[in-house]
Amino acid sequence: MDIRCFTVGLFQVNTYLITDPATGAAAIVDTGESAELAERLAALDPAPDVRAILLTHGHVDHAGALGLLQARYDVPTYLPRAELPLFEALPQQGDWFGMPELNRPCGRIDHLLDDGDHVRVGELELRFLATPGHTPGQGCYYDDTDIIVGDTLFAGSVGRTDFPMSDPDLARRSLRRLLDLPGQLRVHSGHGPVTTLAAELRSNPFLGFLRIERGMLRS
Repeated sequence: MDIRCFTVGLFQVNTYLITDPATGAAAIVDTGESAELAERLAALDPAPDVRAILLTHGHVDHAGALGLLQARYDVPTYLPRAELPLFEALPQQGDWFGMPELNRPCGRIDHLLDDGDHVRVGELELRFLATPGHTPGQGCYYDDTDIIVGDTLFAGSVGRTDFPMSDPDLARRSLRRLLDLPGQLRVHSGHGPVTTLAAELRSNPFLGFLRIERGMLRS
């Protein structure tokens, strides 16, 4: 798939426009919390043929602008099923962090995803991998070459687990599952640069427990 990254909003979140090269059909992955992504997509020439909106999780920086995008692109929206309680808390999430100005309306969800589900964008078939921990239903979308991971994993770091509804034990289990995927997969995170699973398994300081479990560290 063709992947174009737009870094937007107060939190400098990476949002993505993914396009099926065979048909030109496109999907938006995550939204930011402001009108910035909608404005940047509207300025593209030619205009993208947006067929779907995919959310990795329900934090305000990733899902807060959903309603603004749906006003422009009336297309099906997908959310991990276990993420629904956090998503429905968007009108209160700003209060959690002392920033009530970030409270946002929810927008519309059309399809709830479970682990192993598939989403089609043109001829492109994306697989959904549930990676809860950072949030209750955080998940990833991937094909044979690329994976969009939200805040599960970053270049040199991992998603925080000290937020409301986070679970550190679930996060470790999710990282095990994620790092079972082929190492050559290019990782497109919610914040920061592109990396690969192999590079993170080799050097990410937060994945030392996996290197120990897999016998990658010498005594």
